[in-house]
Amino acid sequence: MPKDSRLVGWVTDARARAVIPPFVVSRVIVLLSLAVTRHVLRAVSTDPLPIQSRLGLVGWDAAWYRDIADGGYDAVPRVGLRFFPFFPGVARMVDWVPGVDAGLAVVLVANLCALAVGFLLYELVIREGKGVALARRSVWILYLAPSAFVLVMGYAESLMMIAAVVSLIALRSRRWWIAAIAGVVAGLTRPVGFLLVVPALVEVYRARKALPAKDRVGAVAAVLGPAVGMGAYLVWAERRTGDLFYPLRVQQKSTTRGAWIDPFRAVWRAGREFGSGDHLSAGIHIVTALLLVALVVVLWRRWPASFTAYALAATMIGLSARNLDSLERYSFSTVPFVVAAADLTGSGTRERIVLAALGALLVVGSVLAFSGVLVP
Repeated sequence: MPKDSRLVGWVTDARARAVIPPFVVSRVIVLLSLAVTRHVLRAVSTDPLPIQSRLGLVGWDAAWYRDIADGGYDAVPRVGLRFFPFFPGVARMVDWVPGVDAGLAVVLVANLCALAVGFLLYELVIREGKGVALARRSVWILYLAPSAFVLVMGYAESLMMIAAVVSLIALRSRRWWIAAIAGVVAGLTRPVGFLLVVPALVEVYRARKALPAKDRVGAVAAVLGPAVGMGAYLVWAERRTGDLFYPLRVQQKSTTRGAWIDPFRAVWRAGREFGSGDHLSAGIHIVTALLLVALVVVLWRRWPASFTAYALAATMIGLSARNLDSLERYSFSTVPFVVAAADLTGSGTRERIVLAALGALLVVGSVLAFSGVLVP
């Protein structure tokens, strides 16, 4: 367990030098990719431009968050209830600032949260005793990952990742009530926020013999926090639909995740679609699935059991959908995968090659998403 259990003092000059450059670089890459995509599409006489290109940073799911931030759930069709409320709720408060509309608000909140994630991720790696080099490399991978363009768009991923990192730091330092609050926020932000129950269970089990009586209620709260957050939203949404699990059930529509199937069938189906040419991006999902398995092994061998359990649960959920679109985004927002990738990368020439390749892939991912080809 890390010696320093405080959750303060994580913004210093050294951390700023590790976080701000990759944060800025990633935003330059994504914004230039958007500009180039629009230019090329206009040059080839695509008229009108694909809606994803026209909407830019508020395209895809960001448009839903923008509309919810602007007018609440009454401003979107009922299927919009699958977007959990905490992120658009924060953006709605920012929308009150003069000169800031809902679209700008969701982008500002996403980017400010993304900046905070960088500092928190650095802190997490340092607290685990992995050293400054690995902490810095983790931050670069966070911002340059092929799916990191969603941290620039008006998506909830960055807020979800804040909750996840704070939860992991708090769990590892036995700050149960902080972990509980972070869990509630995660459960209110994304359906996958519920998965933070897994690392909480592992850490509470590990601490059970040395757990003081005064901390037992807090430990239970840390485990229940994500379920409480999700449950509170589901109960509220049930008043609109009459179905307690509607926000989760709607995810099973063919246009989103699709029905639940076992992970092996899902990967096999993606391979068949790729081979037939029906869904070329399915090939990306196969590569992602293999990479996730490799990263779980890295976590199992080198990182705490709670990190491994969390990543394994996220992998099983991510690969249990008939439609694997967005798999890259779902797995990317699972923080242990980022630190495992940094650990696997190593230093020196290999690190430089990997970071350059990730930067190139971020360009590709951004262009494909803004042109409407790749579902974020």
